[in-house]
Amino acid sequence: MNRIGHVIAGRSDTTGARTSPVYDPATGEQTSEVTLASVDEVSAAVAVAKKAAAEWRTSSMATRTRVLFAFRQLVHEHRDELAALITAEHGKVLSDAGGEVARGLDCVEFACGIPQLLKGGHSAQVSTGIDVHEIKQPLGVVAGITPFNFPVMVPLWMAPNAIACGNAFILKPSEKDPSASVLMARLWRQAGLPDGVFTVLQGDAEAVNALLDHPDVEAISFVGSTPIARHVYERGTQAGKRVQALGGAKNHMVVLPDADVDMAADAAVSAAYGSAGERCMAVSVVVAVGDVGDRLVDAIGARIAKLRVGAGTDPDSEMGPLVTREHRDKVASYVDIAVDEGASVVVDGREQTFDNDGFFLGASLVDQVQPTMRVYRDEIFGPVLGVVRTKTAEEAIDLVNANPYGNGTAIFTRDGGAARQFQTDVTVGMVGVNVPIPVPVAHFSFGGWKDSLFGDSHMYGPEGVHFYTRTKVVTTRWPDPATSAVDLGFPTHG
Repeated sequence: MNRIGHVIAGRSDTTGARTSPVYDPATGEQTSEVTLASVDEVSAAVAVAKKAAAEWRTSSMATRTRVLFAFRQLVHEHRDELAALITAEHGKVLSDAGGEVARGLDCVEFACGIPQLLKGGHSAQVSTGIDVHEIKQPLGVVAGITPFNFPVMVPLWMAPNAIACGNAFILKPSEKDPSASVLMARLWRQAGLPDGVFTVLQGDAEAVNALLDHPDVEAISFVGSTPIARHVYERGTQAGKRVQALGGAKNHMVVLPDADVDMAADAAVSAAYGSAGERCMAVSVVVAVGDVGDRLVDAIGARIAKLRVGAGTDPDSEMGPLVTREHRDKVASYVDIAVDEGASVVVDGREQTFDNDGFFLGASLVDQVQPTMRVYRDEIFGPVLGVVRTKTAEEAIDLVNANPYGNGTAIFTRDGGAARQFQTDVTVGMVGVNVPIPVPVAHFSFGGWKDSLFGDSHMYGPEGVHFYTRTKVVTTRWPDPATSAVDLGFPTHG
């Protein structure tokens, strides 16, 4: 059995008493096992990273920039290999995996501009003979705990900015699809990054908690479910760390009566069932306003019937399997729950059959969903799309705002005034207008509101640079004996 291990100080380490299986979701077969780090192994890796951080923080901007540009080129050259690893262990189709790598590359390219991004302010002569300037300094050792659904993109939300700012970065990827992290470590080393500046620690909850508790880890970045995000935030901040913890979502797509129904249906199907619904920005609720509901449900149902579900390596597949058998079965159970609670199942994805024992589930569409139902309240994280009907746009906004999640939302309309009102009033961090998955480009920042984000800082972009640095303000006066005197008063400007 192939064993996937850690990468510490540039070397692979597959030792360790505990392991976890890695599967090919398209066949249901185990393909590898991954080493799970113990508390002692986490501590040893942090010690290596701490030593590397002390040296890396003194590196010049020119050196860091050269490494970032070289890493960007290597990721570009190995994008097909990275995508293949994603598909092999996560299950998403190759085109989707390639899109994930491309969006990660956007964040690497942003970090390549680090000399401009780390510029501080300077004010001369703020008082007689006194100048003030600020500098942004790295934190030291920082860690990223990343989810199974984006094993390349989410680490690239974090590591490039952290490393460009002068930190050492420890990646704890999901144990469900760990291979891409090992390849990224190899590419960082080939780009010229010193050993120890980028570390991969494979592991489960034991490794996560060890990183949260370790006194030499200064900051934690996390993406995952809301319960775990809350745990990461509370335990990490209790230990005195900076924490940005992105949680779950229940993303609403509001469709007004004047919307182009075909365009809205295309968007709903694409955003709900892409990557088998395993995206934190997936549309999981369509809010049909006024009389658009029947037309929209019919149009979505017609498109579902044409979806091609199969192995991610099949170029004809549009949707692949779910990541594990257990998750597939849990997602499927929500269709029964919806029926029991009084919703109407328009398309039942469980009725679709497949030729092998992979973790496949067809797309489901559930109409007449009410906000009290579990199919609405829970983050299902699979190919189940619910439809809620409201009479007015105001009622739709109230529905979105009452939801505890606030990650992403979208409105489909031809009415500019209605769209502007929606984007102003809705209490959600990322908003799309006729755009179903409003993931910000790399020079903005990604983050939700409410139970979708714990901490004050969004991820990547300018807020990512802010998160991985501390600002120091330096006030300077050069000695002038003629003006020196004892003065016990509070300093003032003059």
